[in-house]
Amino acid sequence: MLTLNLIREKKEFVTGRLKIKNFESGEIIERILSIDSERREIQVKADNMQAEMNRISKEIGSLMKDGKKPEAESAREKTFAIKNEIRVLTDKLGPLEEQLREEIVKLPNLPHESVPAGYGADNNVMVREGGKIPSLPENALPHWELIKNYDIIDFDLGIKLTGAGFPVYKGKGAKLERALINFFLDEGSKAGYTEMMPPIMVNEDSGFGTGQLPDKEGQMYHAGLDNFYLIPTAEVPVTNIYRDVILSSDQLPVRNVAYTPCFRREAGSWGAHVRGLNRLHQFDKVEIVQIAHPEHSYEALEEMVNHVESLVARLDLPYRIMKLCGGDMSFTSALTYDFEVWSAAQKRWLEVSSVSNFESFQANRLKCRFREKGEKQTKLVHTLNGSALALPRIVAALLENNQTGSGIRIPGILVPYTGFDLIS
Repeated sequence: MLTLNLIREKKEFVTGRLKIKNFESGEIIERILSIDSERREIQVKADNMQAEMNRISKEIGSLMKDGKKPEAESAREKTFAIKNEIRVLTDKLGPLEEQLREEIVKLPNLPHESVPAGYGADNNVMVREGGKIPSLPENALPHWELIKNYDIIDFDLGIKLTGAGFPVYKGKGAKLERALINFFLDEGSKAGYTEMMPPIMVNEDSGFGTGQLPDKEGQMYHAGLDNFYLIPTAEVPVTNIYRDVILSSDQLPVRNVAYTPCFRREAGSWGAHVRGLNRLHQFDKVEIVQIAHPEHSYEALEEMVNHVESLVARLDLPYRIMKLCGGDMSFTSALTYDFEVWSAAQKRWLEVSSVSNFESFQANRLKCRFREKGEKQTKLVHTLNGSALALPRIVAALLENNQTGSGIRIPGILVPYTGFDLIS
């Protein structure tokens, strides 16, 4: 959430930056400033009346001391009248503050100055690429055929148990999934991230804190009876650990890593580009989160990008890193890098990770602050997160890229985790 001071003091700057995200903010900002002006005017009146009432109250004591009881009674009547006027004014403040909040939360985060303009994926900028694209025979199969042939993931059984988009992992498929989770967690721990195991359902405050709520697109599964939400990513519960927390500067950065299942309704069309593991309603993901000092958050972002890059490289997957344009960024992000891996049988790039700096946008919602040593004033932290990694498309690419005449080869880095080097 943008701060009111920023909107008030740098209106043109805010409007201009949001245009990079193709978001026309003019009308919302005008409403915010109008409500804020009315709220401040009422607050000034109430404060002035309170000061007047305090002055008269002191005067009453002097009048009583001087034996001027009639004058003291008259002054007391004035304080009663002023108190009623203050109550009328303050009763107006609550609804105005709620209106102000409702308008401010409609504004997305400002994009970083390095974010390129654009409307979608075609306008994203490649930062770098790595790995070698494998050469497969003409009869190479996409992963949705491979998983049937080797009986390692069952979509039909998932439909029976739940519905479309909820696969069942079986045998070596389940072991491969667990191996990837453990590998990603171990690498996160080696990189200095403290492992967390958070709940996979959160309350409204948590959903609001990281920007998933209000959920304009209805992408979150909602357990209505208890008003809980199934998490779309571990970012939500892990970042909310620090909601309403004041850290000291020497505690920063905070680094956490967590594995969770993730749930997304993923409303939209279904076709070849979202077949098999390409789009699921439930999937596994390991997430890294940092709570950083504002002066060092972009160093932290680069560190996180390098960490994710090391993971895809060690899995021997061809990859590329894309800087997202304004039109392809999330509501909450200031700067995002996407990782894509090459799917050899599908002959296309698959997104497997987004690594983002939210600057103070989430922190303002979370009321997550820090205090410099020796200072009384607090400041907002910066929050960052990244997939390290999302498993479905990683599995898809591993299966397709490593298919051979004798089976599917397991990357060497995973063999200690799987206990086998071939799915056959």
